Amino acid sequence: MTEPVITEYAGARGGRITGFYQYSRDGVRVYDSNRAVKRLYFFDPSSDMMTERDPLRTDKILRRFMFDRNGMLEETFSFGQSPRTFRYEDGGRQIVVREGGDYGAVGKTFIFESTGISETGWGRHGEIERVYVFEPGNAAITVRNGGWYGDIDRTIIFEGIGASLFREPEAFLQFLMFTERQHNERDEMPQAARADAGRGMQPAAGRSRYAFTGKRHTTSGEETEKSGDARTDGNTEGESVPQKQDNTPMQKSSDIPFEERRKGRKP
Repeated sequence: MTEPVITEYAGARGGRITGFYQYSRDGVRVYDSNRAVKRLYFFDPSSDMMTERDPLRTDKILRRFMFDRNGMLEETFSFGQSPRTFRYEDGGRQIVVREGGDYGAVGKTFIFESTGISETGWGRHGEIERVYVFEPGNAAITVRNGGWYGDIDRTIIFEGIGASLFREPEAFLQFLMFTERQHNERDEMPQAARADAGRGMQPAAGRSRYAFTGKRHTTSGEETEKSGDARTDGNTEGESVPQKQDNTPMQKSSDIPFEERRKGRKP
């Protein structure tokens, strides 16, 4: 039997593929768009645990997720990363996320509704940051930013497994962990965007996005790619002196005798 495959698209379905998730009874393999393994998750049902492993050293645990009847505890083993707790409330119809442990500040809440799950940021009474919409047909989850009618951020398509599996709180937390974008993944420029930048569709690094990069037109209608020939009087020693149109050297004001400047230069 073929293992289930979950495909992630940027934006709506049919757009650019950003990754794949190979789902099995043993765990989840996360691939990038080029089918290279980026992350590994292993299930350990006997210990009510899921672990994230280093793809290059599978014996090295990066994170551990401990489940119990009250929710999930995320344990981190990387410097600078604080643990998080995910606690069920209202009979499992809401998940409250605390940063730093059971007594940390409430960072997010996930509310289970009839059409999907909403994610609220900045405490219990914050605004909706995104929603996970379970589409009809049990084969897709659409992630929208800002609310139920917000812009589509991602579309996740399921093959060999139903999307409704992840409507349960514990399964949704697993889904949330292995589809959560890591910090280094957020900073990566998509391959398509890099290609667009190479074609001039985006400004190069260090250049203003409003900089004019095309050919300029002179008053005579001739085209030039130069930015201009602005001149100043303050040339320093050693600099070449600009030429006038009659090819005679231009003089600096300091080269004109004082008496001549006071009376006005003779023609």
